[in-house]
Amino acid sequence: MKKGILSALFTICIWIIPCSAQVMVSPSLKEAIDVALDYSGTIKNQDLELEKAELGRKTVLNKYLPTLSANATYAYLNNDLKLDIPTVLLPVTGTPLFEGSTNIHNEGNVFIAALNAKQVLFSGGQIMNGAKAMGAKNEGTKYLSEIKKDEIVKDIVNSFDQLRLLDHARSFVNESEIRLNKEKQRVEKAIAQGLAVPYDRDKIELASLNLESKKAEIEGKKQLLYIKINSLTGYDVVQIDAVVYTLAPIMITELLDIQHRNELRAMGAFSKALEYNLKKEKGSLLPSIGAFASYGYGSLFDANSTIPLPISGNQTILELNEATLSPNLMVGAQMKWEIFGRMERKHRIESVKIDQKILANKKEDTERLMNLQLRNNMVNYNVQLSQLAIADQKMKIAGNNLITAEKQYKLGLISVTERIVAETDIYEVSLNKVQTLINQRQAALDAYSAAEPLENFIQVK
Repeated sequence: MKKGILSALFTICIWIIPCSAQVMVSPSLKEAIDVALDYSGTIKNQDLELEKAELGRKTVLNKYLPTLSANATYAYLNNDLKLDIPTVLLPVTGTPLFEGSTNIHNEGNVFIAALNAKQVLFSGGQIMNGAKAMGAKNEGTKYLSEIKKDEIVKDIVNSFDQLRLLDHARSFVNESEIRLNKEKQRVEKAIAQGLAVPYDRDKIELASLNLESKKAEIEGKKQLLYIKINSLTGYDVVQIDAVVYTLAPIMITELLDIQHRNELRAMGAFSKALEYNLKKEKGSLLPSIGAFASYGYGSLFDANSTIPLPISGNQTILELNEATLSPNLMVGAQMKWEIFGRMERKHRIESVKIDQKILANKKEDTERLMNLQLRNNMVNYNVQLSQLAIADQKMKIAGNNLITAEKQYKLGLISVTERIVAETDIYEVSLNKVQTLINQRQAALDAYSAAEPLENFIQVK
């Protein structure tokens, strides 16, 4: 009996072993963490958004590349031209020409086709600085997207820790059942010999039913954890059960600081983005220069004009079979310099400077709050360490009390109720020890994540 109790205590008790400032995990738990990070739809969408943002940056840079376009136009012309020129008198006769207005009717066909190329030669640095600003912004957004990973890592570790807790609870329930069954058999013999009363047997039976209830509760909680882990990783029951490791405290043995927090790194990247934005806006004060080239074909065909003749009043028709311009090659450069833009550029520059001041204020507040968070998490971590040591002492006392209660009950020095109380105490204290250990692990993870991304600390042992 004593060996069984010590075996159960050995299974439940987990000693505090100092380790380096790393979160040591088993290979199977590390694999589950990696799978959860890959499985997360939120992280997948964040990665896709980053890809889309990178395409936007490349689109800005591509403005340096030439554009080539082709166009073709066909048109049928049908119009009336009203022509009114000063009257001219013919010499000698004095006959007036072009007296009044003359209406000329035109119709014909026009076809134009051309290849056009354009390229930016100088933009005042707006394109390059705009692309750099987008690149820095994308970098900051990537840092912010990493924050979600810490939540997933902690959720996965805590979920599997809770499974370990339930496994320990089930193991101790089984040990308690074995001990109570032996007590029940002993009481049955004592009743038959008139040395005990049925009341003792009923109390043990009630304690056994309570254990059955605890087993059902444990199984229900375990199924809920399976569902949760499946939603996080896609693992089935077999894969979940294949994740094995021993619960051990996560120790922090070095000073932590917030300098590598993703939030601060993101703000640093956003600050660079604003610097590039400021350069871009100042670049709009400079002229932009571009080059262009065109190679085209133009033709007017099957055209005619109906013109009234002076003096006689008759009409004549002038016909045109074809008038073609080919090849039509044009090469040139163009400069555009906006000298005065209604103060818009000045306002945009001032707006960027205001954004820089806002970001600086936010960074200052964020650093202050992060330092506070780190201190709070470290206080909680130290509290949990103290609670773990207390829980360990409680377990030792409860184990000794159980052994003493068994001996005293056999000698008839205590009642069956007191014997069962000792059994209940060891169960509750044991679970409290494991739960306290889990709380300590979570407090350590919270402290680490308040300093750096958790992935920086996780190592496979």
